[in-house]
Amino acid sequence: MKIDVKKVDELKRELKFEVPKERVSEALDKVYEELSKNAKIKGFRKGKVPRNILEAEHGNLAKEEAIRKIIPEVYQEGLAKEQISPIDYPEIHDVNLKNGIITFTAKLDIKPEIHIKDYKGIKVKRKSAAVSEEDMQKTLEYFQKGQGEDKKTEINDEFAKGLGFPTLEEFKNSLRRQLEIDKDRQNRADVENQIVEALLKKTKVPVPQSLQKRQIERRIEEARQHYRKQGTTEEEFKKKEEQLRKELQEPVEKDIKIYLILEKIGQEEKIQVNEGENLPAKVMEFLMKEAQWEGVAA
Repeated sequence: MKIDVKKVDELKRELKFEVPKERVSEALDKVYEELSKNAKIKGFRKGKVPRNILEAEHGNLAKEEAIRKIIPEVYQEGLAKEQISPIDYPEIHDVNLKNGIITFTAKLDIKPEIHIKDYKGIKVKRKSAAVSEEDMQKTLEYFQKGQGEDKKTEINDEFAKGLGFPTLEEFKNSLRRQLEIDKDRQNRADVENQIVEALLKKTKVPVPQSLQKRQIERRIEEARQHYRKQGTTEEEFKKKEEQLRKELQEPVEKDIKIYLILEKIGQEEKIQVNEGENLPAKVMEFLMKEAQWEGVAA
């Protein structure tokens, strides 16, 4: 097997493969062997159909099947031989079977080299999760409004009972705990964002275009399904699609960068993940433990 590797740019590679006759012939033999077991041709029993008859009846199908089997095999062998680590599936072009030789071209993006330092001890500030009386009052008024906008509902035990609590005090205690949980969740997200922004400032990450394109397409499809459930027609969605693609460029690029950075830190720290666990989430836990906490902000 011959491989010619061309460096298109920093991340893109073009691999041209040439699979020799011997290997192609071997693959075709296996395909015809399977065909012979199942082919139904008048005048012949299964497994007894001569090769020349099979070639006449199913030649094109056999060639297509041989190509379908060979390409993934030699592609993986080529990656191992050239020590190339793709970040996404390749684009396969110019597939040909001529004079017993298969040739094809694979275009792919490799994983970018990421050099990151000083990811431990990132300075972060965490806001207080304490619930103020103002927070409580605003939330109570929200519930009060939900009980009826036409009349002023008094906030008392009866009001609490209407919400499923025996007393107003118990409702307030439950409400305060929930607000603390919500604040704590928001504060954690804020700290994670501080870490993310610090990492992005410290690290240069070239973004593989094939990965960005695939992620955008995935989000476009999610948006299509969402709009469809709301009754938007495909024609109406098409009008929104171009603008949506533009809006997705920056956030998708950012998400890919931070994923690659967290993945690299995970490798550096040899962070292991079990089945069902998320590597970026585990790395973020590690970074939060290693962060330099600067007290509690108001």
